[in-house]
Amino acid sequence: MTNIPTSFNAFRIHNDADGYRSGLEQIGIDDLASGEVVIKAAYSSVNFKDALAGTGEGKILRRFPLVGGIDVAGHVVASTDPKFREGDEVLVTGCGLSETRDGGYSQYVRLEAKWVIALPRGLGLRESMILGTAGFTAALALFRMRENRQAPELGPLAVTGATGGVGSLAVDIFSRAGFEVHAISGKPEHADYLKAIGAAQVLGRDALSTTRPMESARFGGGLDNVGGPMLASLLAQTIPYGNVASAGLAASADLPTTVMPFIIRGVSLLGVASAGTARDIREQIWTHLAGDWKPRHLDRICTREVGLDELPDVFANMLKGGSLGRTLVVI
Repeated sequence: MTNIPTSFNAFRIHNDADGYRSGLEQIGIDDLASGEVVIKAAYSSVNFKDALAGTGEGKILRRFPLVGGIDVAGHVVASTDPKFREGDEVLVTGCGLSETRDGGYSQYVRLEAKWVIALPRGLGLRESMILGTAGFTAALALFRMRENRQAPELGPLAVTGATGGVGSLAVDIFSRAGFEVHAISGKPEHADYLKAIGAAQVLGRDALSTTRPMESARFGGGLDNVGGPMLASLLAQTIPYGNVASAGLAASADLPTTVMPFIIRGVSLLGVASAGTARDIREQIWTHLAGDWKPRHLDRICTREVGLDELPDVFANMLKGGSLGRTLVVI
């Protein structure tokens, strides 16, 4: 490991007798979790889970201290696994980063080879982290819906929380895949942004304000990032045999619904849990994201680039609901 300096910068999270805290510090390679592959990180990203972990607002980390950041992309500098060689461009999203093992907010990252994905042809390192877990989640939702016979002919797909990272990338990915997309947002000032990245219509939150078990069917399905009554309303407005993917709980972890959409219209509610996705599916998703599902508007969706030292401000803004699109972390 002669290519690796004795110390380097990392954004580390502690929880001990001195309290919960996070920030930039100097660490060495032996401070990192074990793994077969070491990369020099180029980029990471900021996801809602990162903001919860970095501030302690959510119980994300299973042990302390850990380096934050659930995503990372960079170049291999050392590997004991023959599948990876020095200089290879790779990425990792989820897979226990910043939860059970050190994550991507570090100049050098040590990873388990079983989760490392070779950067697919057609995708750059920077693009891969504008996507990151958010883009992977949006694409996994589409993958699951397509597996369950979702098709453009069934009608428009609704995307709730559309101005966030997952929502923005879902709008772009779904429209790229041939679906009409209706973006649901409580931020009317960003309607032009949503239309520019692929939304055919931008609807206010009142479009999903119904509290009745069933409503007139208006959506072919959709992706929900907020939970609670909005998810229940989306289910109530989905056509027969449409699919709704659930990927977030920005508003609530509750689901105040009935069995009516399921037993009368055959609607399917599909869970989307990106962190532990099987490797074969993970590779398929990244192949799609580098090819036929690659968003057309990544540069527009990437609304901010920051360094590791700027992360606390980004976390605070995200938890207040002030973020738009994706924040790229340049390491």
